[in-house]
Amino acid sequence: MDTVAQVCTGITAVILIAVFPFEAFLIDRPWVQQFLGIEPHGIANVHLWSFCIGVRNALAGIGGLAGLWILHNGDESTGVTVVVVSLLYILLSSLAMGVADLLGYWRPRGGSVRGTVASSVLPAIALAVIAV
Repeated sequence: MDTVAQVCTGITAVILIAVFPFEAFLIDRPWVQQFLGIEPHGIANVHLWSFCIGVRNALAGIGGLAGLWILHNGDESTGVTVVVVSLLYILLSSLAMGVADLLGYWRPRGGSVRGTVASSVLPAIALAVIAV
């Protein structure tokens, strides 16, 4: 696997794992809401959702790191497979956030653009490099 794909996977994984505590435990803090681009109204009603999303993101990041570890310390094809599955999940779930925004589920509408782009670029680059 190309170095660019590995670096993109590693950075993506670390970001997802680092954001986990914000989504899962600190969502009620105003600075976290501003960082994540969400409105503070009704946070108590979405805390379950934010916790679950945070855990899923952390697991996807752990999957990406596990794939890189397997790539270097185990079977190369298995490692690449784990990385690709992790990256596909990360990319598709990020794009789903953009679709939810287009459907009007994000408040304020258009508020997910920054997060959607930021969380899609590195996985897309890594998948493109792997595919070539």
